[in-house]
Amino acid sequence: MTRTKHIGYRWHLRRLMAERDMFSTSHLGPLLVDRGIELSSVQVYRLVTQTPERLNLKVLAALCDILECSPGDLIEPVVEAKATRKVAQAKGGGKAKAITPTRARIRKR
Repeated sequence: MTRTKHIGYRWHLRRLMAERDMFSTSHLGPLLVDRGIELSSVQVYRLVTQTPERLNLKVLAALCDILECSPGDLIEPVVEAKATRKVAQAKGGGKAKAITPTRARIRKR
């Protein structure tokens, strides 16, 4: 088996808030509004407690301003090795095929 890289990330908003004595998501909402970002209380809660799949750059910039940090402090890239199946090259430069076991045949006597 070969390994391919899978890029992921860790979201550190909650830790950065705690380092600045912000222990409630309700503290973050008004600070975002002051910077022109209007999110519902549920959206702010999810932003703090979950890892976002998508993030508006204006929200990211506002969070960096509020927490006095850089985007790299909020988002930590993580590279994970992921196993993949080997691919055998056909003789003569043909198409590559995945190596799979050959199914056994049971013969009756």
